[in-house]
Amino acid sequence: MKDGKGISGALSGPIGRWVVLAIWIAAAVLLNVIWPGVGEREDNGAANLGDNYPSVQAAQVAEREFPGDGGQPALLVWSRSGGLGDEDLNGLAKLTESLEADPLPQQEGLLPLHRLPAPARQALLSEDGSTIVLPINFAEEADTDELKEDVEQLKARALSVLGGDPFAAPTGTEELSARVTGPVGIAIDGGALFQNADVSLLIATVLLVLVILLLIYRSPILALIPIAAVGFAYLVISPVLGTLADRGWITADSQGISIMTVLLFGAGTDYCLFLITRFRQCLTETADKRSALKAAISGSSGAIAMSGLTVVLSLFTLLLAQYGAYHRFAVPFGVAILIMGIASLTLVPALLAIIGRASFFPFVPRTPEMEEERARRKNKPVRRAKKKDSRIGRVVTTRPWTVVIASLIVLGGLAAASSQIRFTYDLLSAFPSDMPSVEGFGAIAEGFTPGELAPVQVMADSEGKETGMREKLAGLPFVDEVAEPEKGAENANIQSYSVKLNVNPYSNEAMDDIGEIRTAAESALTEAGVGSPEEKVWIGGQTATQTDTRAATDRDTDLIIPVVIGLIALLLLAYLRSVVATVYLIATVVLSYFSALGLGWLILHHVLGQEAIQGAIPLYAFVFLVALGEDYNIFMISSIWKKSRRLPLKQAIREGVGETGTVITSAGVILAGTFAVLASLPIQVLVQFGVVAALGVLLDTFIVRPFLVPAITALLGRAAFWPGRAPERTEDPAASARTT
Repeated sequence: MKDGKGISGALSGPIGRWVVLAIWIAAAVLLNVIWPGVGEREDNGAANLGDNYPSVQAAQVAEREFPGDGGQPALLVWSRSGGLGDEDLNGLAKLTESLEADPLPQQEGLLPLHRLPAPARQALLSEDGSTIVLPINFAEEADTDELKEDVEQLKARALSVLGGDPFAAPTGTEELSARVTGPVGIAIDGGALFQNADVSLLIATVLLVLVILLLIYRSPILALIPIAAVGFAYLVISPVLGTLADRGWITADSQGISIMTVLLFGAGTDYCLFLITRFRQCLTETADKRSALKAAISGSSGAIAMSGLTVVLSLFTLLLAQYGAYHRFAVPFGVAILIMGIASLTLVPALLAIIGRASFFPFVPRTPEMEEERARRKNKPVRRAKKKDSRIGRVVTTRPWTVVIASLIVLGGLAAASSQIRFTYDLLSAFPSDMPSVEGFGAIAEGFTPGELAPVQVMADSEGKETGMREKLAGLPFVDEVAEPEKGAENANIQSYSVKLNVNPYSNEAMDDIGEIRTAAESALTEAGVGSPEEKVWIGGQTATQTDTRAATDRDTDLIIPVVIGLIALLLLAYLRSVVATVYLIATVVLSYFSALGLGWLILHHVLGQEAIQGAIPLYAFVFLVALGEDYNIFMISSIWKKSRRLPLKQAIREGVGETGTVITSAGVILAGTFAVLASLPIQVLVQFGVVAALGVLLDTFIVRPFLVPAITALLGRAAFWPGRAPERTEDPAASARTT
């Protein structure tokens, strides 16, 4: 960078370093005083689907025409393995009577068990008489904290009315047990999981990064510098995102904040290490620490800025997503990496300028002259400088075909396994089996038919004509029962049919059936002479929502993946000015992505016993792995490119691989470790993402970066620079002979 000397001089100067540090301290303190932290503005109830999706439109019709079915439903599942007796049902009737007389703050409706005669109560029991489900509707606008407070009051009410605590009793026993499930139960349990995970995740991530840095660099001061830089960056990021959320510009949820924390420490530490390693190398070449730091900033800032820009822009492509969970990640993640990149290029140099060579204590880097002088003073032999190239660098330049073929066999075999992946869109499957909402659904599944878990709501405007809709729907092979229709509140011609499937309503099979249900409903209207039936049928319920979720996810994946690839290609082309290098750098990272998916599936399915992975995993993994994987390629290729200006290409490759090997390996281990921390959480979607992302980073770190990419570069030779200007150097004849 031509203007890097001025900037690097200011950052490393006796005044500039303290000014930079003061600015970061002031920003961290003032922003947290005047703006709210992002954790204070979390919204875990934001919708994932827009109004253009059929299930959302159906929910709007249901809210207008069938208000008793609206709001947020909580399913109170009561069970006793020996069967619920009259005493149990009478007690539950007293509870519903109490809730009707003195409703909970957010309560809007409930099943009035106390108003039903004894035979009607018995009819609500499961076939074996062990389970009954009592629904309660809560206000649509109630947030997770309000719902949680209402459920706590419900438990207290049950304790006072029944004289015991059924919510604490284990399920599947002769004790009366109760669990809150359904959308409200899932929302409360999901919020509790992420709330409890935030602090433990942060502590585990910090400790892991610290331990890895200490093990690799064996310098306590050096280990603390990246931690301090990431810490200051987080103190700035949190209020920035908090005020964006406060003004309604972004939505911050617990899941996004958890993953952002991991990404920040992993990627942020990597950027810090790129500069620190360059600084240590420069300290072995010049005695003046300021000159060394200026050279380090000038030599690494381009690669760091390019790497950060690649990740930031890749994350911002998620703004193109229609699925809310993807879209909400874009700005928080992009802003976090942007601020972290600024910290690595300003705060880290300032800290290094202040601490100097002591940053690496007790293994302080010195020039050869300094080593000789030190050895003379202590009467010890002089330590020999390490060779710049490495064993791996020599292998990839002497046997490039062997390296490329072996790498492609390994990565290609793993990538082939990705075609076997099975996906699920069931949110409940992402929770631990001992969570109340999961136990409640388990009790329903055991006591009732599968369709009882989540009936499909079919609404149709018959225009007052006899349609035979119920018979048409009941005749479908996957339908177990169709209830009597209800009439709409505003339009009596709109009728609602509760359809219970005979398969698991959360399965892919059930989602495939939604299309047939719609076809059957539209066919019934057409046969009755109703015009434009496609505009007069609405299908709601959890199965319909999951069907739309799958459609949105597939649409976003098909759109965003090509955009990310194209964007990174343009950035690499602008930075490297080589079409050939751009093509094979992107191709290798994409290959490692599919390899990570395949290896992740083999571990998750065959080792951890998971039947399917969440449908959101492929796009999450792609954006992170491709963007972060190019970071390592950019850093290594930058070193090779610069050395090729004064060395034969094969020697430049050997030295480039050797020079960047330690820093990229340590950076990769740290990033993979931070992603692996996610796998320690009791949330399946984060376990799956953590496993796939960690494996992808390790494949990049230990196969793609040190072997495959430099071997391809060695094979291509001068063509790797096309159409940019190749280095005006001749190859080492001996090396060329060994290669051929």
